Parts: sequence; C-alpha cells; structure tokens
Amino acid sequence: MKSTKEKILDNSRHLFNEQSYSSVTIRMIAKTLKMSSGNLNYHFKKREEILEALYFEMTKEFDYRLSSFSEMEVSINQIKIEIKLTMKRMIDYQFFWTDLYNILNLNDNIKTHFHKIYDSRYESYIFLFTQLKKNKLMKVSILDWECQNLAEQMILYSNTWLYSTVLYGGKINESVIEKKANTLLSILYPYLTVKGKKEFYEIIDSNER
Repeated sequence: MKSTKEKILDNSRHLFNEQSYSSVTIRMIAKTLKMSSGNLNYHFKKREEILEALYFEMTKEFDYRLSSFSEMEVSINQIKIEIKLTMKRMIDYQFFWTDLYNILNLNDNIKTHFHKIYDSRYESYIFLFTQLKKNKLMKVSILDWECQNLAEQMILYSNTWLYSTVLYGGKINESVIEKKANTLLSILYPYLTVKGKKEFYEIIDSNER
C-alpha cells in the first residue's frame, strides 16, 4: 500500500502533467486526495518541495542507467531500446520537459543536478561512439569535434522532442515514440559504416522508410 507521501507525489505528477506545474496549487492537490491543505503541508511545506521530489524520483532511473552505460551491449538495436525506454520515462513526467526552461530556474538543486546529468550524458555518448567504432558500426575516420557535436545534437533532441510534439498538438502514443526514437537514431546515420547502416535499416519501422 502506498504511503501518504507517495500518494501526494503520484497525484501531483498527474495534475502537473494535465495542467502544468504553474497551474496547480497545493489546495488543488489536497482536494484530489480528499485531505486538508494543512495535512498535505505536514508532508510537503510548499509546492516546490513536491517538484523537487518528483524530479529526483524521475532521475533516479536515469542516474542508474547512466552508471551502467558502460556495460550495455553496443548495437544499433540496443541503442534504440535505450532511447525508447528513456522517452517513456520522460512521458511519465511530461510536465517537466514541456516547461524545462522555467522549471530549471525555479529550483537550484534541480538546476545543478540537471547540468550534472548533462555532463554524464555527454560522456556516455562519447563512450558509445567509441564502442560503435570498435564494433565497426561507426566510421573510424570521424574526428573528435564531430563526435562532440553529434553528442550535443542527440542530447538537445532528447531534451526537446516531447515539448515540440505537445506544442504542435501531437498525441503521445506508441507510434509517436517509435517515430521520435527513429528520428533521434537517424542523427547517427551519416556516421555509420555499411554494417551500421544495414543494422539501422533492419530496426527502422517500414512505415518510416
């Protein structure tokens, strides 16, 4: 059975996703849980504390996967699996990614950790490119600065795909996740070897070709 604190976080997340963080008040959260605002304040003194708790709840999985990145099987298919898992996790906390800039400026702890994650993600991509080269899936002739730009492009798309989808009225479903994962993966395509491109086409949905 979920604790009161867990119930508050779950309900807050759903409300934030539906109406945005800025539109939801402590009173609204308390009302959905049929409790008083005072009772909710016993667990979280202000809305920002809920925001911070949800952020670190979300990133707990990201942190774990980044720490085990070096153990990942390096193949085009596995990269796509990892991309889709990340996208689905992001959807669960959609409110954060659709209002990323404003939320980062609301909480110093979140902002500091987010920048730390950026650095870890960047290093993970550089490691990934090295492994792809070793497995003859990526061209060894690619220069360091090209790899650096490629890593930044992929992180930027990862951070914004959800915002851009919602902004233009897109509905988030399995088909959209598949399409967006393919788009992110396609950033790699010009840098792949013949072997890598063959694997790429084997896993891209036929509707995307």
